[in-house]
Amino acid sequence: MAYWLLKTEPSTFSFADLQNAKTSPWDGVTNATALIHLSTMHPGDHAVIYHTGDEKQAVGLATISSAPYADPKQHNPKRVVVDVTAKSPLPNPVPLATLKTDKTFADSPLLRIGRLSVVPLTAAQWAAILKHARV
Repeated sequence: MAYWLLKTEPSTFSFADLQNAKTSPWDGVTNATALIHLSTMHPGDHAVIYHTGDEKQAVGLATISSAPYADPKQHNPKRVVVDVTAKSPLPNPVPLATLKTDKTFADSPLLRIGRLSVVPLTAAQWAAILKHARV
């Protein structure tokens, strides 16, 4: 089992949208590194949904519910998606500013590569987000 942070612009597709859909393809990813991360996901992996833009905070929990597959909206087999199933909102959203002060994230691509939309998390980073959210 792996842990991921999935970034989304809430005005485009928010965690509430994912909750309403229950399960949705995680599409729209174009960055090569992010696509590599998507292609290594497995059903049962855990994900934190992170709102970008003005919010910049982790807001909800989800589960990867499918193996990677070719994005049906694209004509490029390298463009993959996975299905993501909403679990629950975080009781207390975790702002990026909080993660920046947590030494657990010192080497995280979340802080080093700010525009990366699919970020792997270590088990310690996953636990830190849950602790900050008071889950």
